[in-house]
Amino acid sequence: MDHLHSTHREPSARPAPRHGAAQLRALFDAPGTVRIAGAHNPLGARLAERAGFDGIWSSGLEISASQGLPDADILTMTELLGVAGSMASAVGVPVVADCDAGYGNANNVMHMVRRYEAAGIAAVTIEDKRFPKVNSFIPGRQELASVPEFCGRIEAAKAAQRDPDFMVIARIEALIAGWDLDEALRRGEAYAAAGADAVLIHAKSGSPQPVLDFLQRWHLPQPVVVVPTTYHTISAAELGAAGAKMVVYANHGLRAGIQAVSQTFETILKDGRTTAIEDHIASLKTVFDLQGMDEFKENEKRFVRGAAPETPPAPAPERDGEPAEHTRPVPALTGGDAP
Repeated sequence: MDHLHSTHREPSARPAPRHGAAQLRALFDAPGTVRIAGAHNPLGARLAERAGFDGIWSSGLEISASQGLPDADILTMTELLGVAGSMASAVGVPVVADCDAGYGNANNVMHMVRRYEAAGIAAVTIEDKRFPKVNSFIPGRQELASVPEFCGRIEAAKAAQRDPDFMVIARIEALIAGWDLDEALRRGEAYAAAGADAVLIHAKSGSPQPVLDFLQRWHLPQPVVVVPTTYHTISAAELGAAGAKMVVYANHGLRAGIQAVSQTFETILKDGRTTAIEDHIASLKTVFDLQGMDEFKENEKRFVRGAAPETPPAPAPERDGEPAEHTRPVPALTGGDAP
């Protein structure tokens, strides 16, 4: 059975025009909880879109892992932007980019915002860590930037954007770094005052309680984004009822893929053939569908013409020893024949 056919949203024949920022604003303004899923390439983004997610999280962890590198500001902004932009081009839902700590100071942040906005990204998320950062779930160094310094990054980001719908999300890492709820709230309020369009409260507890406590005490108009990677027992509906506006499933596609591919390869090597796994993997038809092959073939029928290379005509045969017609000299014009 091809499990990828059990989806409930079919994309349009081609992605929607690049109005991702306006789309995301509309989602934030509408009732209900916004759910987005992490991806690290256009194929993963299309799978998330087909499953019915409202948007895509261009995941720093997923992109780094896909390159076999730690999520620790090893990849450059240009490398991460290339992936985020390719995903924005491939889907008709908004893409929110995980931009780590902003790739440097306020000047780097301004450059980053201009480039990401031009690539069709709907929003960027920057975290209040010192550059270079380390993934939030790695024990050890989790160094926070000072509040004034990070507020400067937020202000710079907002000053750099051109589209008023483009969103800058301030990610609060206080709970990750071992600070208490009061510090997380203090930072969130400062970032909101600096112009952040939303705040993301990050936590690594197995219990959702720290995040629920933050939501209970958050009284500013800026919406709150949450990432239930470790506190996975709570539902999006419950988080929404507690006050969260967006729920990010940041890395589950990558983790599911690692598990499924590992099991598939192990079975092939063990059995010496693929028969046992054929009912558990996508059909080639599904692969071609995700590639947009039907649209490709239709465009080929409509627009690809004269595919055979043009060649010069064959020379006319010679007659009675005379040169071929196309090689005969042209008589010069004389007398009354001259123009």
